[in-house]
Amino acid sequence: MEMKADNPVTLLKDQDLDPVIQAYFELCQLKQLYRQGWLRRGVSRERCESVAEHSFACAVLATWLAQAYYPQLDLSKVLRMALLHDFGEIYTGDIIPVDAVEAKEKHRREAGSVAQVFAKLPGGAAYQSLWEEFERNETAEARFVRQVDRLEMGLQAGLYALQGLLEPDEFFASARQALDDPRFSSLLGAVEAISH
Repeated sequence: MEMKADNPVTLLKDQDLDPVIQAYFELCQLKQLYRQGWLRRGVSRERCESVAEHSFACAVLATWLAQAYYPQLDLSKVLRMALLHDFGEIYTGDIIPVDAVEAKEKHRREAGSVAQVFAKLPGGAAYQSLWEEFERNETAEARFVRQVDRLEMGLQAGLYALQGLLEPDEFFASARQALDDPRFSSLLGAVEAISH
């Protein structure tokens, strides 16, 4: 069998597959998409977190934090939202602030990516709606997952700092600026303290 280095999305061209399999291949793009903030600050591809790894860590962290501190939240919704929140990057890539893409344009691109994936799935409208809820940041679950997303980035920066892979201060500052939950700020502060 010939080895191909193509990304999972390009391997679908001209294939007549079940929509779930198509969406799975699209999802796999996130397993091979490295987080650009880390790469651009010198973390090697061999050590760099993928978008899928970040989403997984967010989902686990959100589950732990919701159960420990926010039992009133709809845990099923929190978990699904955390798992799906980066699906907009499947076709757009990991757009970061230094890319200078305006927020509205970034959202437009990512919404198109999400629609392309979810439109083919049974029940896809519900997934699309959940992603849009996260983007609007209007519900308690969306605000919570958004905070966890930023906290996880800060915690990962601390881990990379402890491993000697990067200087974490800009990531800590970015996370701290986005966090308004005192518990989350305290968790980030503990990691900041051991990372210097």
